[in-house]
Amino acid sequence: MASMAARSPADGGAVHSRANRTLPLQMLAGLVVGCVIGFAFPDLGKALLPIGQVFIKALRMIVIPLVFSSIALGIYNMGRELSAFGRIVLIAFVWFFIATGICILAGLLMNALVHPGIGADLSIAGKVPANAGLKIDLVSFLVDLVPANIVSAMAEQKILQVLLFGILFGAALASIGEVGRGAVAVLEGVQAAMMRMVRWIIALAPIAVAAVMAWLFASQGLAMITALGKLIATLYLGLVLVIAVMWLVLFAIGHNPVRVTQKIAEPLLLAFTTRSSETTLPIHMEILERFGVPNKIVSTVIPLGYSFNQDGTSLYISLATAFVVEAHGIPLDLPAMLTIIVTGLISTKGMGNVSGGGLVAATTVLIALGLPVESVAVLAAIDVLMDMGRTTVNVFGNTVAVLLVDRFVHVSSVEAVAITDAAEPQALASHI
Repeated sequence: MASMAARSPADGGAVHSRANRTLPLQMLAGLVVGCVIGFAFPDLGKALLPIGQVFIKALRMIVIPLVFSSIALGIYNMGRELSAFGRIVLIAFVWFFIATGICILAGLLMNALVHPGIGADLSIAGKVPANAGLKIDLVSFLVDLVPANIVSAMAEQKILQVLLFGILFGAALASIGEVGRGAVAVLEGVQAAMMRMVRWIIALAPIAVAAVMAWLFASQGLAMITALGKLIATLYLGLVLVIAVMWLVLFAIGHNPVRVTQKIAEPLLLAFTTRSSETTLPIHMEILERFGVPNKIVSTVIPLGYSFNQDGTSLYISLATAFVVEAHGIPLDLPAMLTIIVTGLISTKGMGNVSGGGLVAATTVLIALGLPVESVAVLAAIDVLMDMGRTTVNVFGNTVAVLLVDRFVHVSSVEAVAITDAAEPQALASHI
């Protein structure tokens, strides 16, 4: 698959320097340093805000080309895989979208129950524009999804319009065959370059975190730290809720949820400690095949799921966005929730291979809502603590996807051998 195979050492997919491996700890250190500066030297803390603003502007700079190339390539590969593997891919993608929707709604539900953003004040981060997508007419919302000028929509960072165009463009490329390969190659180059730029920008996150936290602590004291602690706790409660829903799905398709969880305990623990789904791939696939799932299904659904089925990340995106909305003192009404749902459903598809993808996706949704995105640096400060849980749920969600497809697809031994030969090189290319 093109979007997955593009994750090569050339774009930093498998090659991590020591600095990159310690980046989450650097972000936590930035949080601590920022709080100390804000407490001990409040005037200095308030003066450090421009450093954080540069980081945010850099993220905004790459959002449009990254989102467009990733979504277009994602849809292109969906169409290509569907024609190659038929019912397996169809059922897998139906479940991917259902699971993503459930997780997004779970994030909004947990926010409605706990409201972790209330009490924090992010309105000082910037004034919400009058045209923010928080109070809109539903008819206008649907009409405005179609851009009259895609170049203008990109220049104005109208995320939903860009996403819709990306979906249509990717579907068109998938339908025209080999003649579209040139355009696909260009998109692959754009995506690889943007992924490299994301790594460069994220490498500066510890400095931005320190600057923003110093500014916030100087302005608010412990209120923001308390709110971030509530956000972390709320996320994990939401992840437990999602796992409970997935257990019900496993039970409904004839599996013992406790036994399944015990069987995949090793990849789950590996995902939690390393915060990487990729490290679990070989053992995850091996365990599922020992569980009795045909290799054809495992070798097709797991690589697709790692790119397109980010259940824990989907919950994080909706909850984090709702946190930012309410921390700006804005009620989370139906139009805002609709924008979060639509943007979250689409933006998580095809961006699973992006380093720092959770922060990029959160930035995408905030831009779609028209909110100041300085809050992303605040979220980055605690990202490592949330990433462990959401990565674990990503792996568990892909286990459910494999077992669900296995329940509804019957694979003959001849067909399994034929398609495994085609699927395994793709799975390997995705993770070398």
